[in-house]
Amino acid sequence: MTNYIIRDYYDNDFSSLNELWEETGLGGSQRGDNAKIIAQSIKLGGKLILLENTKTKEIFGSSWMTFDGRRIHLHHIGVKPSYQNKGFGKILTKESLKFAKEKGCQIKLEVHQSNKKAIEIYKKLGFTFLGDYDVYIVRELDSIKF
Repeated sequence: MTNYIIRDYYDNDFSSLNELWEETGLGGSQRGDNAKIIAQSIKLGGKLILLENTKTKEIFGSSWMTFDGRRIHLHHIGVKPSYQNKGFGKILTKESLKFAKEKGCQIKLEVHQSNKKAIEIYKKLGFTFLGDYDVYIVRELDSIKF
């Protein structure tokens, strides 16, 4: 297994992070994702966590959580293809849930309905389908189990 660390985003990570997002189709400038927006969202109570290969220093996973004063919104949770199917998506999701639980807020996300693997992970970790949208949420923080 890859030696890795889970760590917070630093301003000088943006270039590597943007490469990850482009490779995974998660974000980019066309969605308004830039270093300024990330810094602003963190200042407002959000968090961006990264997975980093300790040997190569490659950023290979991300989970960006924004805070609206009521809920944590989980964005851009993803892992580079060469690291997929090794449990890293689940690790990122659990870290995101820990942040929401520590903050004492609900957490929700949107996921494309074709992303069956991600949906399976989210459901196993306590997210439930919310209405006619592909949005999953943990409302009861006590239901979060690790």
